Amino acid sequence: MRTTQIRTSRLAVGLYRVSTAEQGQSGLGLEAQQASVRAFVAAQGWALVAEFSDIASGKDDRRPGFQAALARCRQLGAVLVAARLDRITRRAHTLSQLLEDGTAIRAADMPGADELMLRIYAAMAQKERELISERTRVALAAAKARGSVLGGDRGYRPAAGPDSSAAALARRQTAEQAAHRLHLEVERLRDEGVLGQAALARALNERGVPTPRGQGAWTHTTVARVLARSG
Repeated sequence: MRTTQIRTSRLAVGLYRVSTAEQGQSGLGLEAQQASVRAFVAAQGWALVAEFSDIASGKDDRRPGFQAALARCRQLGAVLVAARLDRITRRAHTLSQLLEDGTAIRAADMPGADELMLRIYAAMAQKERELISERTRVALAAAKARGSVLGGDRGYRPAAGPDSSAAALARRQTAEQAAHRLHLEVERLRDEGVLGQAALARALNERGVPTPRGQGAWTHTTVARVLARSG
């Protein structure tokens, strides 16, 4: 009697990060990372089931996208994939703890790296940043000892005050981009057969997807607002 073996592909969750609002608004940094991760996942024959992004420093482990990606990986037993290792975290001990906890991690720019190599790379990168910081501190101390003026008011005045309309536009664009990403998440749930705003809210809460404000729980009203904003 022959037994048919069903082969299922491994699941992957993409994580993207840029450090500044300008990079997030342009979208170029996030798009490049997304393309790199998608190509890597396809080459491995895995299934990319979710994608998350942050506009924040890699030293901040409380980033909502980062935490949501980890929650999804734990839920599905998926691999956390980023374009580069520092897009996940800049802290070597954070990476080591994730690996100790059983989180599978891969970086698209190091396709052959195993967990040991990832630990070594993260430790070396952190050490290099510490050395750069120390060299900068020593150089500033030497300049101060020579009487150089460091920081403070050097007489510069901007030609014009801050542009409130530009700031409002930047905030609106950021909100629209976040709404678009959440809309894609809702559409994935719909494709899976989750219908109705209340059911979608429950599913988003169960999957650990952060709300547009990054706090609180999803409700049918929150889902309706995301759908309305995304048009």
